[in-house]
Amino acid sequence: MTKIARLLGATALITAAATTAFAEAHGGCKIDGGRLSIIGNEFPAIHTVANAATSCEGIEAEANLTADHQKLHVAGMTGNPAEYTTAIVANSSIVSLINEDVIRPLDDLVAEYGQDIPKHQLISVDGQVMAVAFMANAQSLVYREDILEQAGLDVPTTYEEVLAAAEKIRSDGILEYPVGGPYAAGWNLAQEFVNMYLGHGGEFFEPGSAKVAINNEKGVAALTMMKALSEYMNPDFLTHDSNATSAEWEAGNVALMHMWGSRTGVLMDDEGAEPVVYENTRIRGPLMVGDSGVPANTLWWDGWTVAKNISDEDAAATFQAMAYGSSPAILNDETMSQAVWLIDGFEAQPVNEGVLASVQAGSKPYPMVPYQGLLHTALGAELADFMNGAESAEQALADVEAAYTAAATEKGFLSE
Repeated sequence: MTKIARLLGATALITAAATTAFAEAHGGCKIDGGRLSIIGNEFPAIHTVANAATSCEGIEAEANLTADHQKLHVAGMTGNPAEYTTAIVANSSIVSLINEDVIRPLDDLVAEYGQDIPKHQLISVDGQVMAVAFMANAQSLVYREDILEQAGLDVPTTYEEVLAAAEKIRSDGILEYPVGGPYAAGWNLAQEFVNMYLGHGGEFFEPGSAKVAINNEKGVAALTMMKALSEYMNPDFLTHDSNATSAEWEAGNVALMHMWGSRTGVLMDDEGAEPVVYENTRIRGPLMVGDSGVPANTLWWDGWTVAKNISDEDAAATFQAMAYGSSPAILNDETMSQAVWLIDGFEAQPVNEGVLASVQAGSKPYPMVPYQGLLHTALGAELADFMNGAESAEQALADVEAAYTAAATEKGFLSE
């Protein structure tokens, strides 16, 4: 499909030596007519991209940045004309847009307006450019240095060590629920399973097939570890997405969590938390689990697309505006730490350590096969019953496989 591993592997090699002259040459963004309407997630790096893109003069521009973006982008790009002219996506979410045929190949627009876009930002699927990536992302360990020191603990490197550390912190009376994580039922819970299953060395499908294969020893081990961790989380953990988990951290209620690199800048700044929290917030690389030697996380890129069901004028305006919004023009002292930017001119910051360590540790990219999104949806819908103690791990995984098989058959990935 696409050379995601090479793209993300190159992240650590990007330096400030490249085209800072781009911003000086452009001096802002001016476009001769058209419409830009963005749908995307709401973390700081995406706000930066969207703010720059919508600042372009000469176009009608708006942005809807919301945690519910994945529930909206397909429907919002299906109409004719599409409500949204671009969706900011990642490895997983672009697949549904391609499957539903609501985004257009970008090769002609790249040729006309994208000569300055480095090749490592161009995401090709089946030989056509379908997205422009602007940042890398991954989850890694975030921890409170002062609490670990108070409990006499070393920094965990495995999930098994996280469990031991959590028990020590609780038994010492420091925190009742020392572990956090984005475990909200739905997309987030599914992602945590994907991480943990890969960490156990699991494969999602039978070789060369769309037939799912997760109801096995490694799938049970992944769920068992997730359940064990949840015993040290806030009892409402199944409602905690990245925003709620970050709020728990800033409130001083959590000492250990697996969190997105795109969120760590907020956790380490001096807003929203007491000094004892942000001054002691530290980042390490991804956690391991079991003995597979594979980190229990996934590598991601975030990038933008262009809707299919819009006019050529709107497509050109959208491409030019988003190219400006993800160009070296957005990099400055404030934005440099918001992400591991794939943009030329990026200089790694301390808050980027988790993502860069994930690249160096050999973390696997999130699978970009056409049917992975169907599995992710099934996981998000079926695993909560196990996490609530309502059914066994084997039954939950059987439910996932049944739900996935029905969806994959309906979509034509599996035969009757």
